[in-house]
Amino acid sequence: MDERGSESGRVPAFFIALLSLLTLAVLYAPRYERARLAAAVVPQATPIMPAAEVWLSTADRKLKLAPQPDVPMTPRGTAPADITIDIDARYQTIAGFGAAMTDASAWLIRNRLTEAQRQALLRELYGPPPNLNFNMMRLTIGASDFSLNLYTLDDIPFGQADPQLKYFNVAFNLPDLIPTVRDILAIHPELLIVASPWSAPAWMKDSQNLIGGELLEEHEGAYADYLIKYLDTYRSHGIPIFALTLQNEPNYSPISYPGMLMGAETRARIISKYLGPKLAHRTPKVSILDWDHNWSHPEQPLAVLANPAAARYVDGVAWHCYEGSQHAQGRVQREHPDKDAYITECSGGDWSLNMNGELLWFARNLLVTGTRQWARGVIYWNLALDENHGPHFGGCTLCNGVITIDSGTGAVTRTDEYYALAHFSRFVLPGAVRVRSTDTDADKGIANVAFQNATDGSIVLVMVNVKTTARRVSVVQGDARVEYTMPPESVATLVWNPDLAGMWIRRAYRWWSGKPLPWRIGDPKTLPP
Repeated sequence: MDERGSESGRVPAFFIALLSLLTLAVLYAPRYERARLAAAVVPQATPIMPAAEVWLSTADRKLKLAPQPDVPMTPRGTAPADITIDIDARYQTIAGFGAAMTDASAWLIRNRLTEAQRQALLRELYGPPPNLNFNMMRLTIGASDFSLNLYTLDDIPFGQADPQLKYFNVAFNLPDLIPTVRDILAIHPELLIVASPWSAPAWMKDSQNLIGGELLEEHEGAYADYLIKYLDTYRSHGIPIFALTLQNEPNYSPISYPGMLMGAETRARIISKYLGPKLAHRTPKVSILDWDHNWSHPEQPLAVLANPAAARYVDGVAWHCYEGSQHAQGRVQREHPDKDAYITECSGGDWSLNMNGELLWFARNLLVTGTRQWARGVIYWNLALDENHGPHFGGCTLCNGVITIDSGTGAVTRTDEYYALAHFSRFVLPGAVRVRSTDTDADKGIANVAFQNATDGSIVLVMVNVKTTARRVSVVQGDARVEYTMPPESVATLVWNPDLAGMWIRRAYRWWSGKPLPWRIGDPKTLPP
């Protein structure tokens, strides 16, 4: 074929190709136009970010555990933060929070409230969230200073003895205390009860009196049997006891209510020779807690734990808040990391130094610092008292309950201590683990403690601003950052789910940058500098 013939063959092929392209354009133009118009009309979606839920209380009582607008979470970034939470650094497991059901508290609840009021109040205090979810309680074995009269569970005429405990009985507890505790167990069957005696029966003591004196060594075995009989009798009434202490405040001898001195040597001897062996094989287990007195004398429980024969039976140490530093708990825990710590008594009151209320003190000093110093549980003193700080038999005349029940009308008032405890008990569920968080109390004026719930993995951060000015606080955990301004003199509980937060943070970062997040949740080796 010559050159001219070759050129004429290319022309039809060109027009055929052009015609094909025009046909395709006609067919697909409407689709392209619709897609272009849709893109012009529908804006680019903004990624949905997770948020931290917030509940707030203020010392001026204008806000009381009030829900606040959620605080949005953002990518962690490289900026420094005030508080870094590391959920891989895990400490003690939390047993719970609560208050003592003293004779006074039980009497008020039973005799100053109607049945409907009583059930509503107990559900509020012990029901699951959004109720307070109290999970712990303390009971007195016999009378305390918050009883209507003096008694033990084996009172006999002066000059007689009852080593076989033939006259043991719980008659004083049958009208009010036992029915009230049973009502609570019906609401919260997993309630953990710690029981403590204020005095041995008078016939066991050198003073032959419930007030003052010490336990006679010849009756130490009978005293252990007395405590065990209490456990058995209460169980027969449907009330299991979780833990037992030998003596309330054994380093103090009160002059107006039942009490008894009991030194470390005596406690170690009773535990190692009598109580420990007799409880060792019981099912379910009843824990023995030593001390049950103030932070100011850590040498006391350390002396008992230094006795190997006693230490093998001791499960932990019970602490009171009235003297000394919470760091005593940490000292004992460092020396005996296999022993638990519990705060088993702390009371607020209308003291002259506390005219501005006690929300901040209890939230910061007792609950935040107490749990940072290894407490697995915190039990306030009286659950309920009346408008006259009673009824009581000697002892504290200005103590507050978690609630106040008006002895005339039955009206219930919730105290500062109620809200301080609620910031923990409603959100930090039994089985939660305390996790590492930066201590910002000294430099920032913001006390804080963090936990991770076992049930859903949620993070709970409680912060206390004791300053009279607002404080901006930045918090990072995993991939997420939270910025929150604490109002003056306030307590805030923040709750979020780290898995959900991490998912949305990763999506948001990829949407914004087109790149994967440059670090991984929970891996400190990949965190930005």
